[in-house]
Order: sequence, then structure tokens, then C-alpha cells
Amino acid sequence: MARRRHKKRTHIGASNGPSNEVPANSSAIRGPKTMVIRMGAGEVGSSVSQLVRDVRSMMEPGTASRLKERKSNKLRDYTTMAGPLGISHLLLFSRPSTGNTNLRLALFPRGPTLHFRVERYSLCKDVRKALRHPKGGGKEYLSPPLLVMNNFVSPEGENQSKPSVPRHLETLSTTIFQSLFPPISPQSTPLSSIRRVLLLDRQMPKSPAMADNTDPSPYVINLRHYAIVTKPTGLSRGVRRINAAERMLKVRASRKGMPNLGSLEDVADYILDPSAAGGGFTSGSESEIDADAEVEVMDVNHRKVLSKKQAEAARNSEGDGQHRGTGTQKRAVKIVELGPRMTLRMTKVEEGVCGGKIMWHEYLSKSEEEMQEMERLWETRKREKAERKRVQKENVDKKRNARDSAGEAADGVREGALDEDDNDDSEVWDDQISETEQDPRPRR
Repeated sequence: MARRRHKKRTHIGASNGPSNEVPANSSAIRGPKTMVIRMGAGEVGSSVSQLVRDVRSMMEPGTASRLKERKSNKLRDYTTMAGPLGISHLLLFSRPSTGNTNLRLALFPRGPTLHFRVERYSLCKDVRKALRHPKGGGKEYLSPPLLVMNNFVSPEGENQSKPSVPRHLETLSTTIFQSLFPPISPQSTPLSSIRRVLLLDRQMPKSPAMADNTDPSPYVINLRHYAIVTKPTGLSRGVRRINAAERMLKVRASRKGMPNLGSLEDVADYILDPSAAGGGFTSGSESEIDADAEVEVMDVNHRKVLSKKQAEAARNSEGDGQHRGTGTQKRAVKIVELGPRMTLRMTKVEEGVCGGKIMWHEYLSKSEEEMQEMERLWETRKREKAERKRVQKENVDKKRNARDSAGEAADGVREGALDEDDNDDSEVWDDQISETEQDPRPRR
């Protein structure tokens, strides 16, 4: 008899089974997750739709990259599913009838929400066309980018006038942008996992007078997205080309990219002769790299596993000074833009998720009396909402109790009918028994 199969991959007790899964609401364990949404899927246009896809790739890996929207979907549909999925941030792109592209960055589930107007943007395909050597999509999107923020808090000075945006709102926006990606620990985060950079630069007004007259916008952010590229230093261009071609041969069998050494007698001619196949030290810019762009990283070369005798001999040689390996190598760091580019202009800050009290507005300013009146209005709305919820709960409870009582009454009537049927059956059975006792002859 065949042995019964025990499922160990998706059932209780498995490594990824129900007993070991992480709860979705555990904010201390899970990292930030975003959902990039285009509101009014068929009305925003092809350019904004492509911008949404580019922003999703930028927010990888902690985002819903395959989200499919419908024209009939509302904000409530997404907020209902955001809780079970463990979503922490919502990025909502929309384009109203005025033609402006808007972005709302909401912190789920309690808010607040930052409203931006996308003044200018460039798609990833436009950025790649503008570059001479664009960077293709590879392993860069397997880890979150490094977030770099600049000028998010206005400097304090004697000649500075009162900022248009309150300082506590500047700190709030800084905290919201920092929470988009998981924090990085310098002691535990490996450098090889940092492959991208997300730069957020706030445009500061040159002077208070210019900020009041020529540039009324108090909060404008420039967004740029780059890939980090590293190359070993101290090697000539020819050697670097050979190393690159060797790595390409490991991936695919084609010899495209390998330098042609057929006309040379020795490989040294290719390395030392500047005119040989376009290699060698042709200029100072190709052989020497600025010291500011050099970093020292741990050597990632695979090491051979040594036996006890070999390890003891290696330690003795290091103690004698014969062999000393630093374990580090110098690499040149370069960034290549991936896209997209966006210029965001903050217009409003409100409490809650896209619906609440206005904390700050770019174009509207209120006095103290108006602020107090708005506070009273919101308190009244909260009390009315709480009263409506209480009445609805009471009505639901009444209907449930009435339904339960009606069901119990129906069950009682049904049980009474069954008891009567049982009594009738017992009477018929008694009559049959009495007839049998009176006439004991067997029937044919």
C-alpha cells in the first residue's frame, strides 16, 4: 500500500504555513509598503498612466507593482483592501478637468495627507533617450533605494522672515517621506544591497522678498532617481574591457563586446599601446579617477576553503610579514539616472486619509477667529457622526434580536408539530398491537 502524502509546503507546521505567517497588522515586524494608484483609470491619459508605472518601479520592492485599476474604483475600495494587505502609504495620481496632474501622499490608516501638484515630469523612457549610456533594469530593483533629502527644514537666521510653511509641518513632511522606505543601519546593512538613490531636493527661495513676489510657492520639491554603478580603479581601459567581456561570456554565449586581438602578436600590445584596438592609456581621464569618487569596500572575491594545516601556515606567514591581505579594494562610484523626474509643489496638508481638517493651505489663510470657528465645526461633525453610528448600531441590534426571536418561535412551532405527529403514530401502533393480541392466528 502506498504511503500517504504529507503536505509540508503550505499547511500547518510548514516553513511558510499558517502557523508561521506574520500578521499583517504587525507594524513592528513588517516594513513600509506602498500602493501607487491612478484615480479614474481611463481618464488620466497615457502619459500619467506611464508615470504611475514608473513610480511603481521606483518604489520597488515594497509596492503593489501589478495593481490593476478600474474606472469605477473609488478611494474606499483601496482603503478597504489596504488594511489586510499591510499597506502603510498611498500615492494617488489624478488629473481633474483643469488639466493639472495632482499627487496625494497619504499615511495609512490615520493620515495625514500631503497634496502636491505635479508641475513638470519626465518619464523613464525620456530619461533613457537623453543619456548616452543608459542603465538597464537589472538587480537594482530587488532592494529599496537610499533616500537622500536636502533643505527640507528651512534654516534659521536673523534676516529670515517668518516661513510660509510652519516649522512643525516641515518636520511632518520630512517624517512622512522618511517612512516611505525601511531605515538603514550602517552597522548591519551591506553595501552591496544599496544599488539606487532617491534624491529629494527642496527649492529654497533666494530671499524673503523674492519668495513673496516672484515665487509664491513656499514648498517645491525636485525628485530624481539614480542607479549606483561601481567600477574597480587602477586598471586601464583595455583590462576593464576584458573583464567586462568575460562577465558577459558567463551570462550568454555570444562573443559580442570581446575586443578583437587577431591583429596583435601579444595581449601586452593591446594593454600598453594606446592605438591598439582603441585600448590602453589613451588619456588621463580614462586611467585616473577623481579621489572623491573612490571608496574602499570589502573584497567580494570567493576564497578557497583551507584545511587546518593550510590555515595554520597562512597565519604563520601573516605573522612573519610575508603575506598580508587587506581584504579591501578601491572602486569608483558613479550614478546613472533611471527616472522618472518630478517637480512637486505642495498645495495642502490635511488630517486623515484624503478627508479631514485642513492643517495648511497654500492659497488660503485664516484668522484666529476663523480657526476657532472651524474647530467648533469639526467638533460638531464628530459628535453627529458618533451619534449616527450609535443609532445605526442600535437599529442593527434590534433587527438581529427580532430575527433571532422569530427564528426561535418558528423552531418552537415546528417542534410542537413533530410532537403531535409522534403521538398520532404511537396511538396507531397501540391499536395494531391490541388487534394482534385479540386474534393470535397468523395472517396469510
